[in-house]
Amino acid sequence: MATRARSQETVGASPYVLALRHALRDGTMRTVAEFDIGALRVELRVGQDSLWALVRRPNAGGLAIRAAYPSGPFECSQVRADDGEIVKLRLNSALGEHVVSFRTHDDALQSLRITAELTPSTPILVPFMPRDLYPLDHVDDPLGAVGQVEAGQRGLNVGVVYFHIDDPAFGSVLYFQNLTAMNPYYRATKTAPDSAVGGVWPELGYLPPTPAQSGTPPIDALPAGKRVTMSDAILVFRHDAAPHERESARRFLQMLGVAYKQLALPGTDYRDWVGRAEKTLRDLDEAPAATIRHYGHRYIHPYTGAEYPDVMVQMSIVSALHDWSKWTGEDVPLKRAFQAALDKFYDPKLRTLRRYLPNVGKDKNADAVDSWYLYHPLLNLSNLALDGDDHARTLFLDSIDYAIKAARHFDYRWPVQYDLTDFSVITDVADADGRGQTDVGGVYAWVMLQAFQLTDDKRFLDEARAALDAAMGLRFNINYQANLTAWGATACMRMWRITNAPIYLEQSYVYLGSFFQNCEIWESQLELAVHYRNFLGVTCLQDAPYMAIYECFESFAAFERYLDDSGPELDPAVRMLIAEYCKHALDRAWYYYPDVLPPEAISPEQRAGNGHIDPKLSFPLEDLYPDGQLAGQVGQEVYGAGAAFIFATRAFTHVEDAPFLLFCDHLLRAIERTGDRALTLTLDGGETCTAALSLVRRKRRTLTKSRVATIGGDTVRAHASSPDRIDYRVPANGRLVITWE
Repeated sequence: MATRARSQETVGASPYVLALRHALRDGTMRTVAEFDIGALRVELRVGQDSLWALVRRPNAGGLAIRAAYPSGPFECSQVRADDGEIVKLRLNSALGEHVVSFRTHDDALQSLRITAELTPSTPILVPFMPRDLYPLDHVDDPLGAVGQVEAGQRGLNVGVVYFHIDDPAFGSVLYFQNLTAMNPYYRATKTAPDSAVGGVWPELGYLPPTPAQSGTPPIDALPAGKRVTMSDAILVFRHDAAPHERESARRFLQMLGVAYKQLALPGTDYRDWVGRAEKTLRDLDEAPAATIRHYGHRYIHPYTGAEYPDVMVQMSIVSALHDWSKWTGEDVPLKRAFQAALDKFYDPKLRTLRRYLPNVGKDKNADAVDSWYLYHPLLNLSNLALDGDDHARTLFLDSIDYAIKAARHFDYRWPVQYDLTDFSVITDVADADGRGQTDVGGVYAWVMLQAFQLTDDKRFLDEARAALDAAMGLRFNINYQANLTAWGATACMRMWRITNAPIYLEQSYVYLGSFFQNCEIWESQLELAVHYRNFLGVTCLQDAPYMAIYECFESFAAFERYLDDSGPELDPAVRMLIAEYCKHALDRAWYYYPDVLPPEAISPEQRAGNGHIDPKLSFPLEDLYPDGQLAGQVGQEVYGAGAAFIFATRAFTHVEDAPFLLFCDHLLRAIERTGDRALTLTLDGGETCTAALSLVRRKRRTLTKSRVATIGGDTVRAHASSPDRIDYRVPANGRLVITWE
């Protein structure tokens, strides 16, 4: 979403804009309180039907924020503020009682939090409520301010609108609506906050969802006497607009981090990904619905007992099993069997890997390929090649020239789907946004950088640079598919490390800004969503209504590489958001497995051709929905089985001769054996965040007495313990010392 502000004559003005304009001009509003946030002056005013907060910068315009909407006459009085509040007001009206609190933060960036709660005096039907945010010019005219909206809420993702006011030069604003707080409202009214935050200039902010109206409208009411949060808005301010898209993205992430730190974050739980991986490995090997034989080899079904073998699927599982083999130190025969089957995907005439085997059914177009599908198998092949696998190296390098040929043909701007034989376009753009696969250049660049590391051939570095440069200018529209966007950020970070050109570090923020715009930074309790967690889940595609396991764990794996290549120059807010994404992914991903969900939460039917769901198999469902639809409507992903291996090998660390495995829900930056029974760990998550750390009893061993302490010597007390595990909550940033007997 990037909308250039337009004049009144072009788009018109709603009655709410005109009413605000009139009220500000005629001076009928009454001031009830004032306070400052740094250089900003906040004035709270009572209007005819709304409580307003006017935020102004001297001689530079400001904002009018509808803090509460009694929708008619009301009485307003100031009441005693609680700790952390600067002002609290009580509003009495025909609707009942509103309580509105104001909190401020004046650290590196100023912010204002406005929370409005309503206790209805009678059951209330809600047919409509207006938006709450209006830019103002230097004379408080909402039709006079000129600016640009850079990003807004997409679907049920994070409820933000990010914009700047250029004339007058008020600066940049991130408006964040804490959708978690409104769960009781959504449940009572049977609504969902789908694309609720955004708007058209100059009417922005939160549009509370209301039931669809008709001749016989719904009668789902807010109950009388029960307090419900109507809005919980956090506004973060900067005094100027960013000079270019890269700085705009960095500021978006920085301001999002300010809002994030003010949230009451949902908890996370320890997950036994090692046990899950062991069960997954058995099911991959033994379940008839997992594999099929062709040409004397074993191939993976993309879904349970369904769909044709697919090179992306095959290679994804091979790479995950490769990591599992390294982590366990044991050979995995199944990995060797799957890898031996790869050659049949190779087309010696085109010199590329095809999506399907030569014997694919006539119901498939054997020559069709989604743009990202050409490169993703090469990404995983390169992982094996860099670990010294000669077969993977040969197959990778034999396919690389065609990969480059395709990129150059499309001038590094790929369509959705094309024909492998002649590059003719089958599907040019996605219906949702009229664009092709905008982030394929990122995963292509990562593949090229892997090839450069493998061969030291500069042409691969040049290709990566060309692809990353071609994506510049897409701003917040760079995301097509979440995992590809994550790999694009990672490619930028690696390019910066190689070239020392700051533009690529900055460009990584553009990818990440688009990624986190597509994250659900709220915890849904709508319908069946009460049975799983969605906090910080990313929707798989730019227009997808659901979170998908594949994009979840792939993004996790990409971010591990991103942090590996980063350094102290990385913006602290970016480091925090990535660490928090990984932390919550380890917890949230557990709910994709059908044996975790109640049967009534799982769809009895799957998408045509995608097989069926077998809860006994340790393969994840593809789809979970923030609005609480039935899970698994798309199917059960055998190709997502790699999730358990990725999470297990990253979150659990072997400690030689210790009676425990070390679990941490943050990626460890360093681990050093500092004694026979002592370890020093370094975590670099968010400075105000916490990490989970557990000592997990190894098989046939007994946990001995242990101690976890900060580097300063302060003991961290366990918050839970059992014969099998000792759990700690530790600072997510800093060094820890673990000792045991």
